[in-house]
This record gives sequence, structure tokens and C-alpha cells, in this order.
Amino acid sequence: MSDLYENPLITRYASREMASLWGAQRKFSTWRRLWVALAEAEAELGLPISAAQLDEMRAHVDDIDFDAAAQYERRLRHDVMAHVHAYGDRCPQARGIIHLGATSNFVVDNADLILLRESLAIVRRRLVSVIDSLAKFAQQHRSLATLGFTHFQPAQPTTVGKRATLWAYDLALDLQEVEHRIEALAARSIKGASGTQASFLELFDGDHAKVAQLERLVAQKMGFERTYAVTGQTYPRKVDAQVLDTLSGVAASAHKAATDIRLLAHRKEMEEPFEAEQIGSSAMAYKRNPMRCERICGVARFVMSLAGNGAATHATQWMERTLDDSANRRLTLPQAFLGVDAVLRIYHNVASGLVVYPQVIAKHLREELPFMATENILMVAVQAGGDRQELHEHIRQHSQAAAGRVKQEGAVSDLMERLAADPAFAGVDLEAALDPAKLVGRAPEQVDEFLRDVAGPIRQRYADEISGAEELAV
Repeated sequence: MSDLYENPLITRYASREMASLWGAQRKFSTWRRLWVALAEAEAELGLPISAAQLDEMRAHVDDIDFDAAAQYERRLRHDVMAHVHAYGDRCPQARGIIHLGATSNFVVDNADLILLRESLAIVRRRLVSVIDSLAKFAQQHRSLATLGFTHFQPAQPTTVGKRATLWAYDLALDLQEVEHRIEALAARSIKGASGTQASFLELFDGDHAKVAQLERLVAQKMGFERTYAVTGQTYPRKVDAQVLDTLSGVAASAHKAATDIRLLAHRKEMEEPFEAEQIGSSAMAYKRNPMRCERICGVARFVMSLAGNGAATHATQWMERTLDDSANRRLTLPQAFLGVDAVLRIYHNVASGLVVYPQVIAKHLREELPFMATENILMVAVQAGGDRQELHEHIRQHSQAAAGRVKQEGAVSDLMERLAADPAFAGVDLEAALDPAKLVGRAPEQVDEFLRDVAGPIRQRYADEISGAEELAV
């Protein structure tokens, strides 16, 4: 409806895949699958639950009457019980055993853990696809010398490919965290109203072994081999904080790379893809604004801001739990994943279509190269018998004078002419000192090593998950 606010993460930025994963159909179907898993496990351990009841429950996992559930919730003011009743309407034979022994967080928390696991898998797939695109870019430009920057001031030259490995390595470190979070996730399973499993112990007449077995069975039916060792009513909200921190880390890495590309676009050295009919500005028709990278930064900043919610929610869970986590988690968990999904989709699009302007890069490098070469010139002059400290002072004075002409008069640097006229450097081949290939150090070899030792194993391990960049709707 056009008169209501729509979340732009859904309508503009994130994928339908991620949006559907956190949608109502998937959420409440997962609740019903959990109720089926609980009933199946209870039946297997001897509770009087019939095959007909289980069949009826299985048959109605996905046909949810959302209107009926909404009507129940308006009356009951309890979302879980509303869906228990709506499911019971579909399953009259099984109505009496749905949710048997469980508390609300049996479905709420276990479903969220399943969604977290599947969402992290999507993030992992998007990460490896961006890493793959950056690796291709780094290989292509492994030896293209360019100015390096520290403090955003010209520093020793590097290569375009080496700079891209910095972006890719950040994502590789993020991938390690995502893999760890997926591996660390466990099931809450059947912990009961305050985490003591008292209701299930009552159902099984005080048989502790059966309750423990029920916990394992339900977890396995959810696809988990492990359960959290102890919980209150909820799984540890520390887990949410850790996941949000991981997503914040991914967003920060993307923000950093997108900012670099925006700065390089200002220097006209590199640009994100720009389509034939794309408009950069409604007023300034000549402009080619880096809107994709700006969007990465904007959405990434939003995701990064959500990390504090996880820590605050974990910190304020009194005793066995409070309910002030619920409204917050409904917002932060889905939107953090939708935001990271959007960021990585855009990043993949950018990384797959980066445009490099070697002539501009070379021009900027030439303008600064005399200053960049002074360290190597100093080393050669010392090897020729000069005094290091005296030579350093000569270079300092000449550099300051040449820089003064550039800054105050707009002139071209005459540093090399000054050094050539100085007898202290008579034995130095100044022309050879200006060869960019001699000033980039091991940057090309570092690209090769990164591709072999870091990106290569990732690309091999996830070969089936690497995809091409998606076309962006806007």
C-alpha cells in the first residue's frame, strides 16, 4: 500500500531470498515444524501421541491461516498461543498435544536459531563471491603501480592489485568469523519455562534419562548435533550479541573498501560501474557519482549501529529472562541480516565491474615519484660511499624547496634536477631510481601469495557457492 511506510531494505536493497527467510510464512512454518519435531520425539519416547495425530500435524505445516492467528492474538495478547490455536483449528485430532510440555521460547528461540544458521550461510556465500571477484581484480592489476597513501598523503607506491588484496583480506577474516559462528550455533531444544526442564520431567514421570534423550532427539530433528549446555528460558542472548558483532564486522569491511573506491573516484583513478543511461546528478549532468559505494557505506553504517543492541539486550536479561528482548530482537536480527545481505550484493556488483584508469594513475604517480624515490636514492648514495646523515639533509632541503614550488607556484616538481645538480649524488643513476617497478617492493609477489594462500583455498572450498554478481534493481 503506497500510503504506508515500506522498509527500503525489503523494497530496494536486500535479496528476496533473505527477505523471505525472515518473512512470516517461513517463521511460523518453522514453529509448526518444531511442534511436529517435539510431538514425534515425545511419541518415540512413549508418550500417548498417535500416528494419526502426527500425520495431521505434518499435513498442515505450511497452510497457515494468518487472519485467524491475528484474531486469536487480538483476543489472547500472546503470539505463540495464537498460533497454537490456529494450528489446532487445522489439526483437531492433534489439538490437545500441540506444544505439549513446552514454553513459548521452545518455538521462538529454536526457530530463531534455525534462521540465524541459514542466514549466516547466505552471508557466507555472498562473502566468498565478493572475495572471488576481488581476487580476479587483484590478479589482473597485480603489477599496476599506483601511489600508496598513509594519512591520505602520498606515501610509498604500491600496486592496484595489492590494494585490492587488503579489501579481500578483510572479508577473508570476516569469513572466518562467520564460519565460527555457524559452527558454534547449537539448539536450545526443550529447556522448559525457566531452563530446568521441570515440565518434561513431569511428563516422563521423573525419568531424567528420557528428558535428556528428548532434548537430543528434538535437537537432531532440528538439524543440530549439540544443544546449549544450560539456559534460562531463552538461549543465551550472548549468542545474538556475537552474531551481530560478526555482521557489524562484515559491514565495516565493506564500508572501508567502498570509502577507498569513493576516494579513488575523486582522483579519477578508479570507478564503480556506471551504466549507459545512469544519471549522476539531477542538476549537474556531467557528474558520475559513486552511488553504489555510497549506498554500501550508508547501509553498512546502519548495520554497524545495531551491534550495540545485542550487547545491551544480553546485559539486561534479568535472572532467567525478561521480555524486553522480544521487541528489540524482532527489529535487530532480521534487519542486520537484510542490511548485510544488501551491502554484500552491492559490493559484489561493484567488485565485478570496477573500472581502472591506468593513465591517470601513472600521471599522479609521476607527479609524486621524485619524492617517493628519495629513500632509494639515499640508499644508493650511501652504498657509493656517502654519509647517510649528510645525504639525508641534502635530500630534505631539496625536497622542501621543490615542494614549495609545487604548492606555492603550481609548478612541476624539479626535485630530480636539483639532485642531479648536487655533487653529493653524482654517482647515482637518478633515471633508474624513478622506475616505478623498483619502488613497489614485493607488492606483485604479495598479490600472488595472497591468491595462493588465502583466496585460493577459499575459492576451492566454496567453489559451488561462488556466483556471478546480481543485477541491482535500483
